[in-house]
Amino acid sequence: MWAIFALFSAVSLGVYDIFKKLSLNKNAVIPVLFFSTLTSAIIFLPVIFGSICFPQFFQETGLYSPLLTLTEHLQVLLKSILVVSSWILAFFAIKHLPVTIFAPIRATSPLWTLFGAIFIFHERLNILQWIGVTITLIFFYLFSTAGKKEGIEFRKNKWIYCIIGATILGSASGLYDKFIIARIDRIAVQAWFSIYQVVLLLPVIAIIWFPKRKKITPFQWRWFIPLIGITLIIADFLYFYSISIEGSMISLIAALRRASVIIAFILGAIIYKEKNLKHKSVLLFGILLGIILITFGSR
Repeated sequence: MWAIFALFSAVSLGVYDIFKKLSLNKNAVIPVLFFSTLTSAIIFLPVIFGSICFPQFFQETGLYSPLLTLTEHLQVLLKSILVVSSWILAFFAIKHLPVTIFAPIRATSPLWTLFGAIFIFHERLNILQWIGVTITLIFFYLFSTAGKKEGIEFRKNKWIYCIIGATILGSASGLYDKFIIARIDRIAVQAWFSIYQVVLLLPVIAIIWFPKRKKITPFQWRWFIPLIGITLIIADFLYFYSISIEGSMISLIAALRRASVIIAFILGAIIYKEKNLKHKSVLLFGILLGIILITFGSR
């Protein structure tokens, strides 16, 4: 059952990436990020206040958010800092890169999660994991050669570094999820995480974007923007629920969530008619094969 929820989460994430691309095309990055996160916060405000005023009702509906201690709030805030930092980099990258290049790079996040587990938790790789790492790195390199055909040289393109940085920070957040969900109620984590995103982005939009708004890409409101927040809420809700089910395996859930790249790749190819799709499809399959081997090696 937990695998089904993880797969539905992956579908939501794939659609979420497309909504981001549609919202950011010729648009200002910071306000798009701010208003999409504001949508999430607005949706969760009734959950927070409702849990205080009508606890029994919200407990019966499965949407109860218990009160958190100061330490727990700080732990959720740390998760928010990791994710917002990742999102800022990812939003700038997806604006300037084709979806069929952006999405496969994001698919390598289990690789960075594994490296994090090696350095932080001193885990050792088995033969299957080493094969998976090798395959992933080879196809990642080949993907960089495919990007050159579209004028995107990985070593010299700052947006490539942005998406790699976003992916590494996202992997760090994934490692932290394993710690925080075991200690704090999943609904409370998602609710307060949504609030803290807005708190963190307010000074960014007020100090960095607003004074320079007339000199850079202008902001255009699009109805895809709130859909970013809504699809992310659905994806995270299913993800946290999947993790909370007894017997679920975080390593397999992480890999199943990467199936989102297939959704984003297909929709991106259809909507934007991007180039070199056959070549990219083969390379994407290679990256996913490596990730699958890493995942099964982690069992």
